[in-house]
Amino acid sequence: MKICVISFDFWQYDAHIVEELRRKGIEAHHLNIGAYQHKNLSARIKNTFSKVILKRNLKNELRQKIMLENLQNLGMQDQILVINPELIDRKFHEEIRKFTPEYIAYLYDSLARCPAEHLFDLFDEVFSFDRSDAEKHQFKLITNYNYLPESKVAEKSQFDLVYLASFDNRRNVVDQILQKMQRLKLTSHIIIVGKKSWKKKWSLNKSSTIIYKTKRIPHDKIPDYYKKGRVLLDLMRDNQTGLSFRIFEAMALKKKIITNNPTIKEFDFYNPENILVLNEEISNLEKSFFEEPYQELSSEIYNKYTLENWVKTVFNL
Repeated sequence: MKICVISFDFWQYDAHIVEELRRKGIEAHHLNIGAYQHKNLSARIKNTFSKVILKRNLKNELRQKIMLENLQNLGMQDQILVINPELIDRKFHEEIRKFTPEYIAYLYDSLARCPAEHLFDLFDEVFSFDRSDAEKHQFKLITNYNYLPESKVAEKSQFDLVYLASFDNRRNVVDQILQKMQRLKLTSHIIIVGKKSWKKKWSLNKSSTIIYKTKRIPHDKIPDYYKKGRVLLDLMRDNQTGLSFRIFEAMALKKKIITNNPTIKEFDFYNPENILVLNEEISNLEKSFFEEPYQELSSEIYNKYTLENWVKTVFNL
């Protein structure tokens, strides 16, 4: 059996899918369109000029051409999964479609953030992590997956709370949370990543650390960062209700979660002892949540959200 996964794997989560397929003895390939970079400064300048003046992203066009050439070299596939298909032009989707009898899409952004309705007629199956999108468009609802090995016990932590996220307007909520944390005399360690992060300075005091980075933390280092916290913070992006990977990383590491995503209460792993859903005023953030131990999930519920089960479901294995 031959399966190909196509994605812009900026955060390196998608590669885990291919690794799991290979563990099952399947001939699996990953075409990571996001891996292509400009060859030199001249190419970067040319692309910038084209985007501004001609409204054409030459880098993105070249990425897709290279992807299609690589697929042609691989030949026919039994299944092809495209993750967040709106990042690929329709004309390339039409070509990709010729290489498989089973063309599948997975959306781990909401349609409100990343519209893709113009592409759905091309796919045999569409999965989405966003419940409202799945209900509205008759997609198959599936969460993101737990790709980490299960920790036997939660490790000792340096901080009460840790948070790792992109540079965006969620920082306003972070500020409110940190103010409450300081009043409760709880410690925190925050890393904000993004191209505009250079505009901000590090913020250091006895109870909290906020570090701004322009380069993201390597994917394989993220679990080690999360292990530093007793509790992980998860904040929704605008117009998105699906569960982030942070929820499942916390599950594997046996860490509690504080989130402002109310849809988490609809899942069978929800336990108020492990998961605190913030109200708008953040008045329900209390010190007692940090002091009580993590409550173990049953093996049945835990296994339901593993990468192995995700792969079985999406590829009907």
